[in-house]
Amino acid sequence: MDFHLYLRKGILFVPTTGLVEKGLLRDIEPVSVVAISDTEGVRRALHTTISRGNPSTPHFSSGIYPAPVVLKHAGVRSWSAFSREATSWSIQKESGAYRIIGYRKHAKGYWEEDPEQKIEFPPGSTVDQVIDRTIAILQEAARGSSKR
Repeated sequence: MDFHLYLRKGILFVPTTGLVEKGLLRDIEPVSVVAISDTEGVRRALHTTISRGNPSTPHFSSGIYPAPVVLKHAGVRSWSAFSREATSWSIQKESGAYRIIGYRKHAKGYWEEDPEQKIEFPPGSTVDQVIDRTIAILQEAARGSSKR
């Protein structure tokens, strides 16, 4: 399982992550949108999205690439406008173990995994433990970005 999280201007965007085929994922509706300061709202959004899993999602038709689903929720027109002021994380679960991965912006403009922002949980960790740690990370990131 893999879930994407985007933090922009104090707002957390948690899209459902659809499984197109093995290893290929894309963000789809529904998208939860909640102020990062609303700890219980963030907790509910993460629980709801994780419980949905990664539903099977069809390929785009050849040559058709709709705008990312988070754009309309953020009120922006382009991915570059969204990502310019956003940070990104994912929550993954593989072989019974969760991990949180933070991303950094590459010089070429795309996000890449940041090895310094990777947290591995031991097998048997609960989803609540992962969500609590995720909330702490996101709220700290929001405080950091508001100081700039």
